[in-house]
Amino acid sequence: MTILINGFNNASRHRKYEMKWKSGRHLFAYGSLMCADIMAEISGSHLSHVSGTLRGYRRICVKGQHYPALIPYAKGRVEGVVYLNVTSSALARLDQFEGEMYSREIVQVERSDGPCIAAETYVARAEFMNNLIAVDWSFTDFLHNHKESFRRSFKGYRALK
Repeated sequence: MTILINGFNNASRHRKYEMKWKSGRHLFAYGSLMCADIMAEISGSHLSHVSGTLRGYRRICVKGQHYPALIPYAKGRVEGVVYLNVTSSALARLDQFEGEMYSREIVQVERSDGPCIAAETYVARAEFMNNLIAVDWSFTDFLHNHKESFRRSFKGYRALK
């Protein structure tokens, strides 16, 4: 799993930034992990969360899948969930679940209940752009039509066992 800060892969810079997290690390979820039950299964934790908005990105479909990818898009806006105080062990499990298609990046998220906060999120890596479709992904459609089949068949679940 690659971790980027503002697009730079720099481990020493990342360690410095991590030390600034006051009450723990936060994760912005924009797809299947917006479901608290799926997040608990994958992370191994029941996490507090608030609604949030990420600007400068777009949530689009992945070919042949029921989950989305996040890509930079200057005029974009993505509604999602900010999980608060995520442990390092939960992030490690999430990295396994997400796989090589995504890099974990630090972004600024507008919380629905207050000011912007730094959070990490999973962004599609450039080498996987051919797997994406420039069609907005629908959380409502996922909940009504695909959530249960996703839980039964997504390979990320098998990566955790």
